[in-house]
Amino acid sequence: MQAISRDELKIMNEAEHEDFVLINVLPNKAFNDAHIRTSINVPVDDDDFEQVTEKVVGDKQRKVVVYCANFDCDASPQAAKKLENAGFTSVFDYEGGTKDWFEQKKAA
Repeated sequence: MQAISRDELKIMNEAEHEDFVLINVLPNKAFNDAHIRTSINVPVDDDDFEQVTEKVVGDKQRKVVVYCANFDCDASPQAAKKLENAGFTSVFDYEGGTKDWFEQKKAA
């Protein structure tokens, strides 16, 4: 797992149109309250997290970026570890999460 910054994610998401899947790993309610526009929701606490992620991503070599609420949230590091243990080879953790993403939007 590698950490990814807001600026790196922004470039991947908007400028480069890179092939990756952005996953919010929080419970559905938190996702519905606020999420990054291009992300999908696969809660890390679901028993079938790895299987659902594999179905959505399609290929374990495809780049996956996971995120949660903020720098203090441990859901995305947990999700990244689960995915790596399941054989995913290109896993990134956007540690700042939803809070960091929307703070930069306000500042822009």
